[in-house]
Amino acid sequence: MSGASSPRGAGASDYFGLDIPFMAFLGLVPEQFSPELTRTRLPYRKEISNSRGDVHGGTLMGALDFTLSAAARANNPEMGMATIDMSTHFIAPARGDVVFEARCLRMGATLAFCEGRALDPQGKLLATASATFKIVRRRVQSD
Repeated sequence: MSGASSPRGAGASDYFGLDIPFMAFLGLVPEQFSPELTRTRLPYRKEISNSRGDVHGGTLMGALDFTLSAAARANNPEMGMATIDMSTHFIAPARGDVVFEARCLRMGATLAFCEGRALDPQGKLLATASATFKIVRRRVQSD
């Protein structure tokens, strides 16, 4: 992947065992993947900001969706997750780097329930989210 809007190293990241071009495009950095806590980090770039220079809400929601689904996958990395429902509450503007933390509250046979939050590097709460995922067998990706 190349181009002025692509972050350095876009397309080269391993997202806890998956290749997710959109997360690479956003510049999301995977940090921790466990059933207890999944964490990612989003370095600030102007390309992911809104007209005020804050990180765009859609960017935050995309990163939260991935981090929440990864928290569910941490219980069984061989399975995939399809978002059924996600609710996000924006609490404060994200004016720089953002850290996302998520936990799986319950993993059933067909559904997973997760919650997470977006924080600034000092731990200030920026947003919260909860999501329900359908557990699916991952498709084999072909070129």
